Amino acid sequence: MNTIHHHTKAIAFLNASQLLANATLSEVALRVKRAYEQDHDAQILVFDAVSSHVIDLDLRGTDDDILARLPRETTIDSTEPSTETSNTGNTLRSRGRPKLGVVPREITLLPRHWDWLNQQPGGASVALRKLVEDATRGSEAKHEARVAMESAYRFMAGIAGDQPNYEEASRALFASDRANLLSKIENWPEDVRTHLVQLADHAFSIFA
Repeated sequence: MNTIHHHTKAIAFLNASQLLANATLSEVALRVKRAYEQDHDAQILVFDAVSSHVIDLDLRGTDDDILARLPRETTIDSTEPSTETSNTGNTLRSRGRPKLGVVPREITLLPRHWDWLNQQPGGASVALRKLVEDATRGSEAKHEARVAMESAYRFMAGIAGDQPNYEEASRALFASDRANLLSKIENWPEDVRTHLVQLADHAFSIFA
């Protein structure tokens, strides 16, 4: 789940066409407040600049009131307990081979699988760990690509649903057809088009 806080990169558009602000959420919130003060009928959309989730702002009160309501960053304590501690609480250095965090488990494979694993450099255990690491990296890349594509589509749907060739542009996006996407959105507002292409190019680069 995406966590929104005052340092989140945010981007705001006026009347679904003009870039209003592209900065931290704190800065964007105050810029949006100023825009509403100048035009009470303004239509402003604020997005998380990375995930493209729409951000709803509570703009009541003073600038300090607005900023105080924005979520603060949370700090995760990443300190790991020592693996060996004396009775007095002093950490002792482990002797012998360093602990790698490996966990012994029983697995069942066909004989030919064991033959192949045993022939790999480092033996079966090393080969299995490398296979798992390679598979994990592949899964992470696919996940990152999916998240990037969803962000581009989420922005497109949130701001350009009424634009000409919207459906065709959506299909071009999911087909990773950059040339066709650019063709379909050429008459969209320039600022919207620019940000969408940035998001789409990020997704395309991961899929490539």
